Order: sequence, then C-alpha cells, then structure tokens
Amino acid sequence: MSNHTYKLVLLFAVPLFTYMSCKNPSAEKKSDVVEIPKHDLLKEQPKDIATPEGMVWVAGKTFVQGAKAGDEFALPREQPAHEVTVDGFFIDITEVTNKQYSAFVEATDYITVAERPIDWEEMKKELPKGTPKPADSVLQPGSLIFNKNVNIVGNMDNYTQWWTWKIGANWKHPEGPESSIEGKDDYPVVHIAYEDAIAYCEWANRRLPTEAEWESAAQGKDTNHIYTWGNDPSQLNTSANTWQGTFPVRNESTDGFALIAPVKSYAPNSIGIYDMLGNVWELTSDWFNVESYQKLDTSKPLINPKGATQSYNPANPYAKEHVIKGGSFLCHASYCASFRISARMGTNWDSASDHSGFRTVATVEMLKQ
Repeated sequence: MSNHTYKLVLLFAVPLFTYMSCKNPSAEKKSDVVEIPKHDLLKEQPKDIATPEGMVWVAGKTFVQGAKAGDEFALPREQPAHEVTVDGFFIDITEVTNKQYSAFVEATDYITVAERPIDWEEMKKELPKGTPKPADSVLQPGSLIFNKNVNIVGNMDNYTQWWTWKIGANWKHPEGPESSIEGKDDYPVVHIAYEDAIAYCEWANRRLPTEAEWESAAQGKDTNHIYTWGNDPSQLNTSANTWQGTFPVRNESTDGFALIAPVKSYAPNSIGIYDMLGNVWELTSDWFNVESYQKLDTSKPLINPKGATQSYNPANPYAKEHVIKGGSFLCHASYCASFRISARMGTNWDSASDHSGFRTVATVEMLKQ
C-alpha cells in the first residue's frame, strides 16, 4: 500500500489493505519464482576481501527457509518449508541507524518519500476507481505512527484504530513535527520507504538482502531454527524488542523499552548480528507474493533464490509490495507473531511508518568493483 494511500484508508476508514495485519489472505492467482542454476558454493570469506566496517560475513550454506516444524504461529504464506542454498555475503550487524542515514542525506541532499508533496494523480492509481479526493489541507506530506493512546479496541481486524496518519512525520521527526532524533544517533532510522532504502544503498555501494539471504543471516551458524536464538519461545522478552502486555491497549514494557530501542540493546545471534527479530521491520529486495513458496519447484536445488517474479497479495490488490522481515516492537503473540525467522509480510514501494527500517548487504563481487 502506498504510504499516502494509508492516509486515505485512515481518513475514510475503508479496510482495503492489511499491511499492519498478520492475518493470512486467500489467494487466487499464481506466479513463478526465479531460480539460479546450481554452482559452487561460496562458503568462506575470501582472504583478499576485508570485512567492511559494521558488517559481518555470513557463511554460505544450505538451510531450511520458511515455516519450521513445531512453529505454532506459522502461516500458509510461510509454507511449505524448503531447503535453499545461499552463497556467503556480508551484512550489517545492525539496522541502518539515524546517524548513518543522516550522513547519506547530508552528502546527497536526498528527500525521503514521507517528506515530499503528495501527487493526487499518482496516488489515485493505487486506489479503487471513483475514490474521492480528500481536502488539500489533509493531502500533506507525512507518515504513519502508532497511536499510543488506544484504550479500547472494538475489532482487532480494524487496524485503523491504532494507526494515525501524522502530517510532518518522517525520519527526522519520527512522531511528528514536534519530535526529533536529537540524541538518538544509535536508533534505527524509520519512516523509510523502499525507494529511500534503495537510494541509500546506491550511495553506500550496498544493496538490500534477498529474503533468502536475510533468513540465512538470521539463522547464523544454524540451519533450522524458529528464532535467532534457537527454538525456545520463553526467551522472547529477553532476546528481542517486542510488545509485552495486551496489544494494542496495554504496553507493560517489561523489557525496558516502550517502543523502539537503540540498536544492540539485545544480545546478537550466533554470528554477531543484532535485532533481526523485533525492533523494526526490515526491507528485502524480493517481491511479496502470498503463494510464492507453494509454487516453488523443489525438484531442483534452490540456489540464491530471488523470490517471486511479481507481487501478489489479494488483500492489497492495487499495490506492488516487497517482502519485509523480522517483525517489530509492536509484535505480540495475540495479534502479530512475526518475531520469527520465517515470518513474512508485504509493504508497498512508498510505504513508511515508525516501525519499519532496513539493513544492507554487500557481496564479494560488489566489493571487487
């Protein structure tokens, strides 16, 4: 869903899309999946390639992608589980921070999607025909923020009850124009749309991970775990920044963080990567297709898969979505149990919110250029 389209959903209270919902939609269309021919696995880091600052090497391996046995929260879009082989690569040990994104913006004068004027002619292309144009006074740049003042919820399927379109909210002002990121250099940058992440990657000679690369990194030294620390759900509150209490009306914050947390606030996984579960959702380069796993041809080795060839989400039919991974500080077992390696959702190319960010990867080929 478009970042600005969310605004119209909230304005008109029309439940068109389910980006903030973890419910599994029905599916009718099919799509193919791109596969890369088998080749020699790049497992160990080449001796002539130094590890970039702030990154770690993820050894090439074969592992289980998708829902794991015994995962009570697994959804059909995560199934069936399947073996994939992914070459080694480097990945950021943390989500991209405010400090890092600030350096990019200072060097390039880049303006994020949430900061740009709204083009109604472009926006209405992603809306049902005949959707009325809102008043110009509300068609202003902004982004979605979580409503911390929700006291009662009538229907958990209506996510507009806990999301607010905030004019003036963006990466520099995460809770609106009255807020700032001063003193928050080590927090993940948020209100970042896909286009904004790609621009940063091009500047930094990086790219977004594929979904398979993301899961390989999250597994660390392992190959078949539900969580980045293993399979024990009782470690969730001490291992990831997620919601404690009753979502969305009571936040007990027993982990010490009411909402977003600085990077490295929790222990890393087995290869030194922080916050791959919880804190903020992380963008990948793959198209989000609810049927992509079901349509895989597992008779052949799946090597460095790049996901579906097109987006497909019947709950968000007007948008082109990319896969996001890892869940956020809002995830809770009662509603959004996306604090698992296999969890996957979709977000449109210009969607942004206060619980979405990204991290980057670099390959040997990229560093040799």
